[in-house]
Amino acid sequence: MTLRIGVDTGGTFTDVVAFDEETGALHVRKVSSTPEDPGLAIVEGLERILEQIGGRSPADVGYFAHGTTVGTNALLTHRGARTGVITTRGFRDLLELGRGRRPRLYDLQADKPAPFAPRDLRLEVTERVRHDGSIETPLDEDEARAAARTLREAGVEAVAVCLLYSFLRPEHEQRIGEILAEELPGAHISLSSRVLPEFREYERLSTVVTNAYVGPVVAEYLAKLRQRLAERGLKAVPHVTQSNGGIIPFEAAEELPVRMVLSGPSTGVVGAAGICAAAGHPDIITFDMGGTSSDVSLVQGGVPKVTTGMELDGRPVRTPMLDIHTVGAGGGSLARVDAGGHLKVGPASAGADPGPACYGKGSEATVTDADVVLHTLNPAYLLDGRMPVDEQASRAAVGRIAERVGLGVEETAHGILRVVTANMARAIRVISVQRGYDPRDYTLVPFGGAGPLHASQLARELGIRTVLVPPTPGAQSALGLLMTDVRADFSRTRIQRVDGERAETAARLGALYAELEEEAGAWFDAERIPEADRGLERTAELRYAGQNYEIPVPVPAGTLDAAALATLLEDFAAEHRRLYGYDAPGEPVEAVTVRLQAVGAVPQARLPRQEAAGEDASAALAGTREMHLADQGFVPVPVYRRDALRPGNRVAGPAVVEQMDTTTVLLPGDALTVDAHSNLVITVGG
Repeated sequence: MTLRIGVDTGGTFTDVVAFDEETGALHVRKVSSTPEDPGLAIVEGLERILEQIGGRSPADVGYFAHGTTVGTNALLTHRGARTGVITTRGFRDLLELGRGRRPRLYDLQADKPAPFAPRDLRLEVTERVRHDGSIETPLDEDEARAAARTLREAGVEAVAVCLLYSFLRPEHEQRIGEILAEELPGAHISLSSRVLPEFREYERLSTVVTNAYVGPVVAEYLAKLRQRLAERGLKAVPHVTQSNGGIIPFEAAEELPVRMVLSGPSTGVVGAAGICAAAGHPDIITFDMGGTSSDVSLVQGGVPKVTTGMELDGRPVRTPMLDIHTVGAGGGSLARVDAGGHLKVGPASAGADPGPACYGKGSEATVTDADVVLHTLNPAYLLDGRMPVDEQASRAAVGRIAERVGLGVEETAHGILRVVTANMARAIRVISVQRGYDPRDYTLVPFGGAGPLHASQLARELGIRTVLVPPTPGAQSALGLLMTDVRADFSRTRIQRVDGERAETAARLGALYAELEEEAGAWFDAERIPEADRGLERTAELRYAGQNYEIPVPVPAGTLDAAALATLLEDFAAEHRRLYGYDAPGEPVEAVTVRLQAVGAVPQARLPRQEAAGEDASAALAGTREMHLADQGFVPVPVYRRDALRPGNRVAGPAVVEQMDTTTVLLPGDALTVDAHSNLVITVGG
């Protein structure tokens, strides 16, 4: 069993990557996604790539990992389970009250998102834990049992339990969970003390309700997929990606599906970080442009930036995840003219069905159609000839937009690309400029089926001078699944001063980390991770007393003492200065939440280093085609085959580099060099 398989499900295509551990060969296959049942495309992709390799069977696969958007799509389309809530008496309406802030201050018609659990399914029980962890009112078990029976009669499929201060004393929640298991056998039960043992009750409630809402959907999907794979002979334990970039077995993921909200894009970032660090580019901005959206993230020193939460469709979700920002700008994003006569692109998308007009089913203009019109994309076929392209359909679709804006077809196509580029640049500024980072200090790493197509123009928009295109950009997220480790996150909220008696504070923090390390040890044992492959990463979230936002600061390994605490405070002050431009010496500092990430190392795919073959790239030249440049019209440009380019080869723009999974476009003034790892390193001109 020498094959390692990674599968990423996108809105338009499902990408499959196979890595042969014996030969070091990497194989890539794309199949059309099946949104109505994503598992069908996964099984088809597995069968196709095994045929492509040469008659291998699923029994030869020793590792199988999958990135999925099933949970995210269920949230966005409101197709989750019928969900009930049990909470402390007096807090029934917290899910709708939320926070007092208004995201759109001047929008008088703004609507709050509908709660996943309607009010008649949100029930209260008598119990009360105080802020110091003492029990003021014991749990009324009779009320809890009555609430469970009410929810059973209402036909709920999932129940979220969120009690006040349960992150300090989880006993009441645990007892309610036992009662629910007795009264609602088979229901998906989510306890906030298990899902998110942290403070801020609204975010905790929203997260545990989200977990319950998608729990049955994700569990059914993973169970069905596991069965399908087993029926075809797969013997390896299948894994799925988490939002933190790590992987866990299917069965473990079914309990905490909220940790899979960013399952799809996270491994692309992890894989890009590994590839670029090996290539000498540790500071990068990743740009994953697929069929429906673009995901951007920042990597500093080879380590992806992480965050503890996000808002999804207006609802807070608190769980460890890579800091990825998504915008509705993909190859399938629809172009339209608004009521004021202005050209708009996205967020609506043609998706996989009907898809862009050039695919033969749709009729509306998309970003892909604009690329076909300009011949930046091959106007005859994609995927090495496996998918025919209808150029006339693209011209007709873009032409209808052109008539409304009063421009020519090519000028309108350029306009579509400029608008979508501006949308993507805005997303990158969110994770760079707004976080205190200058994008000009970073290398842009495009992937996804459409990323390399638009990378050079996007780099110009942001002032970025270097673009690095990895070897399999169209399947980068699938490849990333073969370059990541098994990960799990553990946390505790305990608010305490850290700038007073440091020896005493260090002892308290050390005791908290000891609790988390014990949990991590049990998890390592359950996952059968060898001792030599176990790693722990510690962070603490600090703030000045009175602040309402915390800053995560790494905590070094080893015993915490007064000297380690002093270093922690210095690092906090430095990070506060970087983010906000100042620090406040002498002000009291609090530790709020301590975090521990357990990392189990697994064998990973590594791209081999190759010897330079000289600058001459003529052996990879496949011909020329007319490409429309904004200031020159249609001009002949050389087209190179990516698989024939060798390390050391150089190409000057304008030019096109084609491969099965994507197309890379060089604009005038760009210069491309192939590095020793077969990455395309582009120096941006202009």
